[in-house]
Amino acid sequence: MSTFAKRERLLLADLLETAGPDAPTLCEGWRTRDLAAHVVVRERRPDAAGGTLIKQLAPRLDRVMDEYGAKPYEELIQLIRTGPPRFSPFSLKQIDEAANTVEFYVHTEDVRRAQPDWTPRELDPVFQDALWSRLERTARLVGRGIPTGLVLRRPNGQTAVAHRGTPVVTATGEASELLLFAYGRQNAAKVELEGEKDAIAQLQETKQLGF
Repeated sequence: MSTFAKRERLLLADLLETAGPDAPTLCEGWRTRDLAAHVVVRERRPDAAGGTLIKQLAPRLDRVMDEYGAKPYEELIQLIRTGPPRFSPFSLKQIDEAANTVEFYVHTEDVRRAQPDWTPRELDPVFQDALWSRLERTARLVGRGIPTGLVLRRPNGQTAVAHRGTPVVTATGEASELLLFAYGRQNAAKVELEGEKDAIAQLQETKQLGF
């Protein structure tokens, strides 16, 4: 079994450590400390993490995020590196790989691409295929509610429909870039957009794209 999630986990921890607690990220309103706290809470506090999806749990999530955000930054980084406790479902390699490959890749790029001197990473074809496989399965979910049709297309011609509708915008790029675009990082993803000018502008500005 691949170990993409573990690789991206360690890379994310290294980047957060190097950047320090107050560096910008692509997550609106979050500095690196906030992002680190989010990663730890997601793995270690399932009683609160559900607040990202369930409105009634949002106040609890906010309290727990504040609690973890107040911890020493070095402690948060170490908790990310060591991974979830044994009682967490994320401690199972299969679940870790399925749930965290995309999570850690996206957040790694949230840190990298918020810096002024960032350059694209060279990703191996196997990892690109793994990201595409996950994007195919979640495309309709991340594209729900957007104001235009959206087709995601790899350079090899593989496509996934994120949202049916008109006018249609086609985003073309590597799987890794399409994933970032679909997960709301429109302005940082290296993709080419084809379609009506107004539709492209509307898509780039929407806040509904992604998680």
